[in-house]
Amino acid sequence: MSRPTIAITMGDASGIGPEIIMKALALPEVAAMCRPLVVGDAERLREAGSIVGSDLAVQAIASPEEASFAPGTVACIDLALIPPGHPFGRVSPVSGEAAFRYIERAVQIVQAGQAAAICTAPLSKEALHAAGHKYPGHTELLAELTGTPEVSMMLVSPKLRVIHVTTHIGLIDAIARIEPGLVERVIARGHDTLVKAGIANPRIGVCAINPHAGENGLFGRGEEAEKITPAVQACQAKGWRVEGPLPADTLFFLAGRGDYDIVVAMYHDQGHGPIKVLGLEAGVNITVGLPVIRTSVDHGTAFDIAGKGIADAGSLVEALRQAVDLAPRRAV
Repeated sequence: MSRPTIAITMGDASGIGPEIIMKALALPEVAAMCRPLVVGDAERLREAGSIVGSDLAVQAIASPEEASFAPGTVACIDLALIPPGHPFGRVSPVSGEAAFRYIERAVQIVQAGQAAAICTAPLSKEALHAAGHKYPGHTELLAELTGTPEVSMMLVSPKLRVIHVTTHIGLIDAIARIEPGLVERVIARGHDTLVKAGIANPRIGVCAINPHAGENGLFGRGEEAEKITPAVQACQAKGWRVEGPLPADTLFFLAGRGDYDIVVAMYHDQGHGPIKVLGLEAGVNITVGLPVIRTSVDHGTAFDIAGKGIADAGSLVEALRQAVDLAPRRAV
């Protein structure tokens, strides 16, 4: 079976993205499972390669057809947006603009059938905003670029999968936004994703909003009964194995030991906290609901260590593996 081509966006050039790409693409296991096509800046990758002590040669190309994927080389769609000597470790509108353009080009490549999936290195939301692109993050940006009205963020670690009902909004706004229709659609996206991944009838646990799942109305204002229970019941009526709303602290413990295939979290930190405790270095972010496959590292730009050559590429390797597993099997 042909190795799928995976478009890897370089992320924020001032962060650790270029370094972890050069580290990951030097690994034989990565070359064995896919044909990596970086969308970024060739000179920045060469600089990062020098920092991490990589012997890989960077092949600057204008289109995917030019990629040789030869051993010892990194194929890079070179947008040439980063000036020489551009600093690491600082928020920069130049890096923010470049990060946007890398994603835009990667989407075009996948939609044209020239790659099977997108794997994204981290970007800086602050830099993205400084460049005039007012998106909360990759998820919302990719949704707009692909014309997708609603997507979900799924985080995967070796012991846990979590899909989020809300993500990059404040807690008060998140609770206001949660409603039965949205919860049901998120459960359905999680269910369908796992079925496509080979889990025939996944076990799904749905978090409550309040402590102790509201304790029969003692905590909160009846959010569980109003916002979550109707969605759970609707999914159960389809024959799906869905339980909830359950107290989040207990549910994550049970899921971590294998009682559930996926947890539905109601808001950002409810889902991100357990994932990062259980496996930040191997965590993967998957955008569910897009017409293209997109996976990502589950960490940020790490400006504090950028340019020092010490960043861990483990999460990127896992993100590439997930992209390969989810990618359509065709000759790209």
